[in-house]
Amino acid sequence: MITTPKGLRLHIAIFGRVNVGKSSFLNAITSQDVSITSPHPGTTTDVVEKAMELLPIGPVLFLDTAGLGDESVLGEERVKRSMRVFDRADVIVLVVEPWHWGEYEEFVVREAKRRNQGIVVVINKVDLGSPSPEVVNAISKEGLIAIEISALKGGQEREQWIARFKSALLSVLPDEFVSVPPLLGDLIPAGGLVVLVVPIDLEAPKGRLILPQVQAIRDILDSDAVAIVVKEREYLALFEVLTRKPDLVVCDSQVVMKVVADTPKDVKLTTFSILFSRFKGDLLTAVRSVRVLDDLQPGDRILIAEACSHHPIQDDIGRVKIPRWIRQFVGGKVHIDVYAGRDYPENLSHYKLVIHCGGCTLNRRAMLSRIQLAKGYGVPITNYGVCISYLHGVLDRALSPFPAIREEFLSMSGR
Repeated sequence: MITTPKGLRLHIAIFGRVNVGKSSFLNAITSQDVSITSPHPGTTTDVVEKAMELLPIGPVLFLDTAGLGDESVLGEERVKRSMRVFDRADVIVLVVEPWHWGEYEEFVVREAKRRNQGIVVVINKVDLGSPSPEVVNAISKEGLIAIEISALKGGQEREQWIARFKSALLSVLPDEFVSVPPLLGDLIPAGGLVVLVVPIDLEAPKGRLILPQVQAIRDILDSDAVAIVVKEREYLALFEVLTRKPDLVVCDSQVVMKVVADTPKDVKLTTFSILFSRFKGDLLTAVRSVRVLDDLQPGDRILIAEACSHHPIQDDIGRVKIPRWIRQFVGGKVHIDVYAGRDYPENLSHYKLVIHCGGCTLNRRAMLSRIQLAKGYGVPITNYGVCISYLHGVLDRALSPFPAIREEFLSMSGR
């Protein structure tokens, strides 16, 4: 993506008054001295461009504009050039100080809304003071997303506000800039054979399959491959009639132990939830985060998040099974909160771990935003499938279709 042409990158324009720290913000994001910084107003004399890879979003082009309100001799011309950046921008970042909101900020917001451009407000210099009621009320009145930062501070604090910025950015950027990886089409050859192991239990909807299973079948067919769907009780007998081994086996996480035991070791195997961890979110982050389970202590707090709202059954996976497996794994009582549907806590700081469902009812933008929000609080986040496979001791097997991620997991495990 380094060679991605500018025209195909997400254009992020940085606006703000003179000396609010726009250039310091850009330098922090890019980890480079892209823009010259100075305590003297008007240091940025022209639009500064910086192309980079901003994960998990992809290739972007930052446009650092001259400060609004520049009263120097060249100030009027600088501002004219800055205004032309609106024509190029996909998203607007408005950098403000905690104590300033006035006609300049209102102009940028008004112009961005007129052009239907997403806006993220970055309140810089919060180390010098909390946002004033004037600033807070103005942002709230406009219905804007805002994050608070100290651009000159480094270390973990910088990493966390950058993650919060990415989360905010994901929530406002155009849909066409959210790239979606394949569900499983890249894991199988044309003409390949995939076996889907689908339990029909109390959680299975009457008369139909759940969305991840339907999407997997469609993706297999779109990939010119063959799908065989079987329940876990008939799975072992299936191998007696197959004339060749499957190229891939995908199972429900709740039966992963049985399916692993019944599957030849040279056949790649994973779960629907792990597939969706890559499809909707960030599989590598989920795998790295799951190791936190080893360090949990009785009394620690965990968030279990479900994207959809459903009536919980007696042995519900998120409310009953996963909590039970975790407490057995930890060897003591762990406090677990469950949020479902659109309910999601704004403050995650008191959690040791977030365990999210596969997110089949969320779009990729929303799922990535939740992941970045957790990172912004320094809280590890994994997903149901990765967590269940890890708790049952079969995660290395369930990662077999993803060799690079599996190797990293094994290296973390010291194997």
